[in-house]
Amino acid sequence: MIIVIVIVVVVAVLVAGLGVVVARRRRRRRGRVAIPAPARAAMPTVLVTELAERPSLEVPSLAQRLGSSRRVFDRVRSLSSVGALSTEQLEVVEEVLLRSDVGVATTTMILDNLRVNGAPDGVASAVRASLLDSLTAERTVTATAQNGRVAVWLFVGVNGVGKTTTIGKLAKRQIDEGRSVVLAAGDTFRAAAADQLEQWATRTGADIVRSAEGADPGSVVHDALGRAAARGSDMVLADTAGRRSNSTNLLDELSKVRRVADREPGQVVETFMVLDATTGQNALSQAREFLAAADVTGIVLTKLDGTARGGIVVAIERDLGIPVKFVGIGEGVEDLIAFDPEAFVDSLLDT
Repeated sequence: MIIVIVIVVVVAVLVAGLGVVVARRRRRRRGRVAIPAPARAAMPTVLVTELAERPSLEVPSLAQRLGSSRRVFDRVRSLSSVGALSTEQLEVVEEVLLRSDVGVATTTMILDNLRVNGAPDGVASAVRASLLDSLTAERTVTATAQNGRVAVWLFVGVNGVGKTTTIGKLAKRQIDEGRSVVLAAGDTFRAAAADQLEQWATRTGADIVRSAEGADPGSVVHDALGRAAARGSDMVLADTAGRRSNSTNLLDELSKVRRVADREPGQVVETFMVLDATTGQNALSQAREFLAAADVTGIVLTKLDGTARGGIVVAIERDLGIPVKFVGIGEGVEDLIAFDPEAFVDSLLDT
């Protein structure tokens, strides 16, 4: 009986406690105040008031690429005289030509022509005609060998002129024309030269033969020719050492490499000297040191779009008797172009 009473009391206490809790929750709910959500800011009626202009995809013209060279000729283009020229006008022409790195011989020739014939169609036109008369060399580029041999292009030049990059860009050009190319990393003296050429091989899809740093350059070219002949490749583009041009050992080495490259199965069909246009007349002195050792057939003039003065093209052809066959007008792979004398001179003097 006592147990039953205790149970009833406990249940009553629990029920009473539960009632108190429920009552408190109800009172809390009644006392709450609803907080309205913040109002959203009104959306603007116009989100864009002005469209940004799309960047131009137009390729710069040759004249724009050769801006530094063109500016040198500004004073010649500004001369409006027709017919005989005054002493002052001839002096302006002389100064411009010398500053443009045309060279003394070409400058003298042009001035003599202006004194005798005047400028019947304007000064710029007369100078243009004289410059074109100095750029009449044959510019054919040979890419095939005779008797089933492998065509070889040798590249010579001092370090820093862009020789390895030139090889890569010309390899891309030849591959785009349907030829198979093997690159020979014959500059075994310059640190990372072979690595740089291998990057171009990967980029262009060319094959490459390289050796350890300090290896015999002639053996690298020999192995490249062997691979090209075994695989039926069309061409070998061979890099060579580019240490200082006044090094007798280097020039002897270049002569040896050429002899190796010209033996069967190879045939040297072009030897390109790569020159930096920004070095001006110094490029001529570099070139003269290489001529006897390398039997150069064509010039590749790089960095013509920089601070170079375009007249160096004329000086090279007139003084060395070797045609400029390619010029570099930018860093892109397509910016190594075949040299066109008329387009080049027009970019300097066409008003």
